[in-house]
Order: sequence, then C-alpha cells, then structure tokens
Amino acid sequence: MFFPLHDGVPLRFMRTPYITYGLIGACIAGQALLWTWPGEEAALAIMAGFGLIPSVLFGTAQLPDGLAHLPPWLTLFSNVLLHANLAHLIGNMLFLWVFGDNVEDAMGHARFLVFFFLCGLGGSIFHAGMYPDSEQPLIGASGAISGVIASYLMLYPQVRIWGVAFNWIPIHIPAMYALGGWILLQAASALFETQGNVGWWAHLGGLATGAALTPLFIHRSVALFGRRHATW
Repeated sequence: MFFPLHDGVPLRFMRTPYITYGLIGACIAGQALLWTWPGEEAALAIMAGFGLIPSVLFGTAQLPDGLAHLPPWLTLFSNVLLHANLAHLIGNMLFLWVFGDNVEDAMGHARFLVFFFLCGLGGSIFHAGMYPDSEQPLIGASGAISGVIASYLMLYPQVRIWGVAFNWIPIHIPAMYALGGWILLQAASALFETQGNVGWWAHLGGLATGAALTPLFIHRSVALFGRRHATW
C-alpha cells in the first residue's frame, strides 16, 4: 500500500544513527545467509531453526532431530533478523531507513537498540498468542519496525513524508495520514486475512509495544505529538 522514501527530518542529538545502520546490516547479513546456504531445503531449515514457531515455543511440538536450532525462547528475537525473500527484506529496510534514524536520535543509541528488540519481542509474543498451535515459522523485522513506526508517528505526526502509494502513485503527505493509513491496513488485514502468510498480529503487537515504550525511552527534552521541544 505505501512505501516511504524520505522524510527530511534532521537529527538533533547525534551525527550518525549507528544502530539503525547496524540493524539494516544485520538483516542483510541474515538474508545473505539464506541466499548462500546450498539448496532450498537448507534455507527452510534455517528458517525453522531460527524463526519463531509458536507450537515449539509453547512445547506442543518439537523440531526434527538433527536440525540446527536455537532455544525456543531465543527465537523470539532471532526471527527478527531473517526475511522470506528480497521483497520482504527491501520493504522492511525502507521503513527502518526512513524512520529509524529519527527514533534513534530521540532515544539514543543504546535505548533504541533495546527498544527495537523489545518491539520485536512484543510482536513475536502477540503472534504466538494468536496462533499457539502454528507450526509455521515467523520471520522478519516487521514487528520491530512496526514499533519504530508507532514511535515515529508519536514524535512527528505533522512531518510530510515522500513515498509511493499503491506501488506507483507518488505522495507527499503528513506522517499522520501516511502511517495512520498503514496502521489501519495492518488492523484490517489481521481481522479479515486469516489464512495468509503475513504475520499481521506481529505487526499489531509491535505497534502496541512501540506506542507503550516510546514515552519511557525518549530523551526528556523530546516532546510527543509534534509539540514544541522542551529544553535540557
């Protein structure tokens, strides 16, 4: 529905958003692992061993013997760094590239890193709770990035975003409309698209986590909802 391209918001507290760049690099590295591993079956095995499988997390199913895997609780985090295909990766990284730097700037490097993975955790838990018997791996940074989107929307609702809607229509509209529409799409898809391969509930879990954590993680001098910034 919508892909962001640029927002033009300058950084206030840092020169370089190292964590945003590092997370993008880590996700690209995770995808490279899937590309370079010989054979489709090997890639699927990596997704099963490092993605989040709700039934395995809750102990109602087990992975096959001999499959390399992380402890189930750790897949709540590791799934964030894997993506199903190139389009999945590019879409998520575009959102992180455009919005992650300003959220990192508002929080600081260390807090943003913790925030990102807590949003991913919130999305993973929400998805697993909605589909506790699922044996399909959940992978992708969408839950974590949904938290970043929620935070950005709370910080800069009036900022005009350049982007593309419906894959070809150029737009330049306030974040509250672009991202608000994106959020409504996630909610509608979660309610009505119950048989697809997209973890819509993970997106909503990440959004809720990001909205709840943002006031706790931003600098004291950063105001919410476009109000004037306070002073140090």
